[in-house]
Amino acid sequence: MGAISRGSAVLGNQSTDKERADGKKSSFTPKAYQELKSSIHRDLLGQIDLEKLMDMRDGRARSQIFGIIQELVANSNTPLSGVERERLSREVLDEVFGLGPLEPLLQDPTINDILVNTFKRVYIERAGILEKTNVVFKDDAHLMHIIDKIVSAVGRRVDESSPMVDARLLDGSRVNVIIPPLAIDGPTVSIRRFGLVPLESEDLVKNRTLTPQILELLRGAVKARLNMIISGGTGAGKTTLLNVLSGYISDKERILTIEDSAELQMKQEHVVRLECRPPNVEGKGAVRQRQLVINSLRMRPDRIIVGEVRGEEALDMLQAMNTGHDGSLTTIHANTPRDAIARLETMAMMANLNLPEKAVRQQIASAVAAVIQISRMSDGTRRITHITEIVGMDEDVVSMQDVFLYEKLGIGPGGRVVGRFVATGIRPKFAEKLKVSGIPLPADLFEMNVEG
Repeated sequence: MGAISRGSAVLGNQSTDKERADGKKSSFTPKAYQELKSSIHRDLLGQIDLEKLMDMRDGRARSQIFGIIQELVANSNTPLSGVERERLSREVLDEVFGLGPLEPLLQDPTINDILVNTFKRVYIERAGILEKTNVVFKDDAHLMHIIDKIVSAVGRRVDESSPMVDARLLDGSRVNVIIPPLAIDGPTVSIRRFGLVPLESEDLVKNRTLTPQILELLRGAVKARLNMIISGGTGAGKTTLLNVLSGYISDKERILTIEDSAELQMKQEHVVRLECRPPNVEGKGAVRQRQLVINSLRMRPDRIIVGEVRGEEALDMLQAMNTGHDGSLTTIHANTPRDAIARLETMAMMANLNLPEKAVRQQIASAVAAVIQISRMSDGTRRITHITEIVGMDEDVVSMQDVFLYEKLGIGPGGRVVGRFVATGIRPKFAEKLKVSGIPLPADLFEMNVEG
């Protein structure tokens, strides 16, 4: 209980429903509201046994606690309106069961990112645009209490000896935490949201991330077991696209996912999910992605999906692609398809096997069929900007050709990006593999044309 009572109060600037998300302030001064909330929370902890309560079903426990909180608020001898009482009660409830001030933001499906820049500054990203909120924490101790809740739920820790950590929320949202002494101004939290209802292929078409023709090609490529890399910058939508494409894998296949922090939301039944492990207090016991990739080869996978390739595991992944594990998918941080191949080459050479550059490039050219480049535009929208085929080797260079492109034409009213999807007129070599796999494509799919 002592851990919960530390920093239990929240500044009164969240309210129910829309008011909570907007962070409207109470009629009290922030200090008075904070003191009242601290008092209510202390009284609550004095009346209940949280350990016994946590053994109850969550819905029943929340209902009982909420009733007790409402009684405490009613008996507080403080003049409050009905709306203020409801708001105060829910905020104290969020402290007990949820993530305190972050709860209203986590319940808003329109928010993509939550960025806590110390306890008194919280930003969100909505529709690709950053906004500052009125949400704050009481102090650093309160923020650290919420951080401990997040990381301990997935068996991780953060302290001065290990001041950086990656974690996840129950809905799969990605969390990164960095605290002093590395974060100079105080604990910092970055949350990349993943909704309870993941985006489907129809949503990507509706949002103009791609066209129906491009989606048809990608669906066929996944079913024909082509090895593909999804490339893009931070927040471009790589994981979302990977989730959508993985949905086209047959239910009859055994899928292994390997991630640094589990984020993928697979729909199939036969899925084995592997996740890296950070070092323990003594700095030992870490399990890296490369070890998981090597181990996965002994687990009879039909498909290997690496959430993001970021280091020496790139070489083992390429070898897996070249030794019968067709249809593997992964993502990589890069600005263009050519950059993605260059980064893949660099990471493969980090394995320190003294391989010549040409040998690594041959591995890449043989393993990877296509690179899908996705980008976030200046207006916050996401677009697939390239579908690029890896053709082979041209002397010492990996040869590539664009099949589909997105041409940015300018900026329209309201700052909206204006552009068009273009088929380059090149029929990729992998089209034959789709054909022999029994996946017919329209005869005119690759003809030079423009989709608005």
